[in-house]
Amino acid sequence: MSEIKDARGLACPEPVLMVKKEIDKLGSGTIKVLVNGAAARDNISRMAKAHKWSVNVTEEGEEWLLTLTK
Repeated sequence: MSEIKDARGLACPEPVLMVKKEIDKLGSGTIKVLVNGAAARDNISRMAKAHKWSVNVTEEGEEWLLTLTK
């Protein structure tokens, strides 16, 4: 089970920078991120896709779980 990065409550650009650091560190694999803001969800998705990662978004109440894979 991969660890879930908790980016809830963080203001942009913090969630994007957190995920970018993981993308750079891993290169490929799976990254799971939990966010509670639509801006963070959209910005992380956009950045990940720009780096050729696929993004699956699952809504969990008022939060979203983003699963990034490459």
